Amino acid sequence: QVQLVESGGGLVQAGGSLRLSCAASGRSLRGRTMAWFRQAPGKEREFVASVLWNGGGISYGDFAKGRFTISRDNAENAVYLQMDSLKPEDTGVYLCAAQFGYTGPNKYTSWGQGTQVTVSS
Repeated sequence: QVQLVESGGGLVQAGGSLRLSCAASGRSLRGRTMAWFRQAPGKEREFVASVLWNGGGISYGDFAKGRFTISRDNAENAVYLQMDSLKPEDTGVYLCAAQFGYTGPNKYTSWGQGTQVTVSS
């Protein structure tokens, strides 16, 4: 298994930006599809964005399109999520996830602990 550690969360005003990072250890991210999910209190986990091992096949949840950008650096063994024009409803714990290859949207096998994002109005 690959170990994932998120960072970069914090408190930001509505309209602001944050850049989340996900650092991997234990195994290389090469060959793995990487994704970001989020979970708000009292709500189900929600897909944010994903990127295939080669940097292609990028997909976003509807709420993230046009505001969030996922990227990866396999040499640095890291994945990033640039979040712009943040809204209070973006508040939640953001989690990084990985799966080897791509077998489906619900087949992520490695998860980080998450980083808290709070957007004030």
